[in-house]
Amino acid sequence: MAVTKVLNIGDCGSGYHGKHLRAAIDYIKDSEKTDGGRLVGGINCQPDFAYDKMKSTKVKFGKTDKRQAYHFIISFEAGEVSDDTAFKITERFAREYIGDDYEVVFSVHNNTNHKHGHIIFNSVSVKTGKKYRYEKGDWAKYIQPLTNRLCEEYGLSKIDINADGKGRNERYKEWNTYRDGKFIWKDMVIRDVDSCILQASTYDSFLGLLEEKGYKIKQGKHMAVFMQGMKRYMRVDTLGAEYTRERISERINQESIADYRPDKTKYQPKIIYCRFNRYRRAKLTGLQKKYFAKLYRTGKLKKRSYSQAWKYRDDIKKMHKLHEQYFFLSKHGITDIVRLKEARDILENRKKSINREISRIRRAEKASEKLFGAVDMLDELSESENCYIRGDTFFLEEHEQYVQFIDEINSQGYTIEEVRNLKEYYDSQYAEQRSRLKEVRKELRIAEELIREESEKSKRLIAEKKEENRIQERDSQPKK
Repeated sequence: MAVTKVLNIGDCGSGYHGKHLRAAIDYIKDSEKTDGGRLVGGINCQPDFAYDKMKSTKVKFGKTDKRQAYHFIISFEAGEVSDDTAFKITERFAREYIGDDYEVVFSVHNNTNHKHGHIIFNSVSVKTGKKYRYEKGDWAKYIQPLTNRLCEEYGLSKIDINADGKGRNERYKEWNTYRDGKFIWKDMVIRDVDSCILQASTYDSFLGLLEEKGYKIKQGKHMAVFMQGMKRYMRVDTLGAEYTRERISERINQESIADYRPDKTKYQPKIIYCRFNRYRRAKLTGLQKKYFAKLYRTGKLKKRSYSQAWKYRDDIKKMHKLHEQYFFLSKHGITDIVRLKEARDILENRKKSINREISRIRRAEKASEKLFGAVDMLDELSESENCYIRGDTFFLEEHEQYVQFIDEINSQGYTIEEVRNLKEYYDSQYAEQRSRLKEVRKELRIAEELIREESEKSKRLIAEKKEENRIQERDSQPKK
């Protein structure tokens, strides 16, 4: 039995219309929930570039604001369906209900007892530029009946639905919680609250971080949060004993990014037996075959003695280049020059987005520059301060400087440990964005090389064709 719930993803304001859409796509593609990314797919877009492709369609038709996308969630009964069957049902639903009119990214999350499929599709049609309209009653007339039919084809139970959309099945009330979004939103809210607790130094800064993530906060006897797409506000203290206001305040003082370490519990190794399906190897497209053939022909390098590598250094460089090009085409499913240029444009946009994020991090670091400088000076003066504490008055001047820097940090409402954590956080964020930028630049370089090679090949073929026509025309003229 499976129930389909319908959510929508709204606008986040003129500064960043698609903030919620990008966050939702990243969430449903989470490798920890999708078997390392195996249970992720796309229609009219490559999953890695889904947000950029949707955004480009919105820009093309001048519809970048208001409702950004729709989010369908198909929730399966615990233990009734395998990962692969859930993925097939999710993909078939997307193709039959949405078709190829919109960019779609879909996935299956298998990290809970109830496996559930996610489908996010652009609100703007890639073909007509018209916006998708969800009418009242569509769930009972079209959406859930399609889910029922697919479940029946795969031998799963289904829900009976009246014309008014109410189910006769005795377990429908239990499953209706999925349709209202309670199950999935709980996981997302817990994740975001935990993240903000790690980063916050005070309760007020914790609330500010939640607002930056797009949550609206209602304060009263109980704190409640609301994210675009929810049906109603969710009380945070209902998430568990760790999420009462008092406990959150305690955790803010006890937990920090610097203290966070992954769980290193050691487990005894054991052999796990499982069944698996064998899939046919995907067929290569013409463009991919071309580069694979080049790569294959360079395989003769393996037969040569490694000690003589200096003699064929250029061939090795060529092999590495072809290797990169082939895996780039295969990774992004590029089948022709049009898709190649499209991927190049998306990578350009991604590069600009990462550069903007790096600039934002640098601006934030600049605002805290004095604090970081004060901590660096404290580190330099630490040995002198230790000597002064042990009674060596020779270091009185250094001690006064030490106290001055501590007072400067405290006057701005920080402790030394908080400043260290903040600096470490900015450094880690910067390093992460630089790593992403390096990868995008590499792929962008490969894309540009492929486009240039295809362009030169086309020019060469045109020139050869002209020369061939000229020779035929010359030969066809009567001899004098």
